[in-house]
Amino acid sequence: MPNLDLPILVVDDAKFSSMVVGRTLRNAGYRDIRVANNAPAALKLMEERAVSVLIADWLMPEMDGLELADRVRQQDEHDNHYTYIMLLTAKESVEALSEAFDRGVDDFIYKSDMTKQLIPRIFAADRMADRQNTLLRANALLVENNQELENSNIIDLETGLCNAKYARERLQKTLRHAESRGGATAYVMCGIRNWQDLKRKHPPSIMSELCVGIARRLNTLIRPIDALCRVGDNQFATVSYFQNSDHCTTTAFRRIFDGINHKALKTSAGYISVEAGMVLCRASAEDGTPTVQDVERAAVQGLVDAYETRRFTETKPELREGV
Repeated sequence: MPNLDLPILVVDDAKFSSMVVGRTLRNAGYRDIRVANNAPAALKLMEERAVSVLIADWLMPEMDGLELADRVRQQDEHDNHYTYIMLLTAKESVEALSEAFDRGVDDFIYKSDMTKQLIPRIFAADRMADRQNTLLRANALLVENNQELENSNIIDLETGLCNAKYARERLQKTLRHAESRGGATAYVMCGIRNWQDLKRKHPPSIMSELCVGIARRLNTLIRPIDALCRVGDNQFATVSYFQNSDHCTTTAFRRIFDGINHKALKTSAGYISVEAGMVLCRASAEDGTPTVQDVERAAVQGLVDAYETRRFTETKPELREGV
């Protein structure tokens, strides 16, 4: 069954020609037919409401059918829409038709046989436009769903820990909590200093086992109220809040440093020892509230220093001017 509510736009500077097309369509039962006398007027109508089928004369003043097709394809791309473009023409040369197809035209109707060809071509155009627009909508929905999944994804699949996205969200909330209630925020980064050496010695499966083992070990060493996240291939971070900022020191996290460095982890390749570097980035509400980026920047630099000194170091973020 044809869709008699198919949105159709007829564009022709010759009123007689557009009248013939419109009458033929209406006689076939089509109800949603608009007419424009030139290409600019047609584009304006399409901006107001999209059409499924565009029937345009090839030769028109100001902007011909091919130029109109170019503009329609640009608009379709912007609107995530597909318009079936059909040109009315007296041209029959292969070169002319080939150029038109290259410019995005879908079909032609020869003026000499328009009344016989129009309705069957409209049936085909309806099917094609409906199929293409259904695919475009499905693809847009898929992209939207993927974006929602990406935005809501807070888990590192390999270890089961929270990921870097969640770490930033938790850090932001903790900084704001300290700002309103006082106290201090602790952002502790733990990096495996000899990770690259271990990767050269062991296959990916063993490295994955090792990573999971590190995550489990860290989970047993942190406070239940703290958030443990994997923020990099060989980096983990703990976000903590201390009501009393004096308690926010490396001493509070020493058990983590010792627990990773002083006891090997069991894998199917045997026990593997890791060398962990750690840094505490301490943000006290008394000193002002840094941004998440300020804290991360200071922690990364502090971890580099910790690798060099092989000590559990402490640092604090530098507040940017005006923050």
